Amino acid sequence: MSKNYILGVFNDEATLVDAFEKVKEKGILPLEVYTPYPVHEILEGMPTKTRITHAAFFYGLFAATGILGFLTYAAVIDWPLQYGGKPFNAFPSFIVVTIVATILSITLLTLFTFSARAQVFPGKKPEIFHERATDDKFVMVIDKESMGDKSKDIESIILEFGEIE
Repeated sequence: MSKNYILGVFNDEATLVDAFEKVKEKGILPLEVYTPYPVHEILEGMPTKTRITHAAFFYGLFAATGILGFLTYAAVIDWPLQYGGKPFNAFPSFIVVTIVATILSITLLTLFTFSARAQVFPGKKPEIFHERATDDKFVMVIDKESMGDKSKDIESIILEFGEIE
C-alpha cells in the first residue's frame, strides 16, 4: 500500500460523524470510509452515489417481460394443450412462475453488475487500509494529494476525534 493516505481511526460512530463533518467543512472529501455497519450520515455525505437500483429495476422489467413472453409463446402459441374444456391461455398460472423467475434474474444480474463495477473477481489482491476496518473500528481514508496545504488542519481534526495512522 502506498503512503499517500491519512487514516483516521475512530472507536465509535459519533466521533466518526463529527470528524467527517468537520473535514467536509474544510472542503476535503474522504476517499473512503470503512464502518462495521452502514452509517447513514456518511452515506449521504459521500460524493459517490450508486445507480445500481436503477439497473435492478430495468433488469426486473426486462426479465418479467421476457419470462412472460416465453411462457406465453411456449404454452399458447408453440404447443397449446387443449384438454377438459379449459381455455388455451391460462394466464393466471404464469404469474407465480414469472414472479419467482424475475426475482432470481434481478438477484443474479445485480450481483454480476456489482461485481463488475467494484472490480471484484477471484484472485484479486485486496487493498486493506486497516486490519480492523470492518471489525469494530471506523476508518476514514483521506488522500494526501487532494488536501494540498490543508494537511495540518485535517490531521488536527482527526487527532481531536480519534487517532491518526
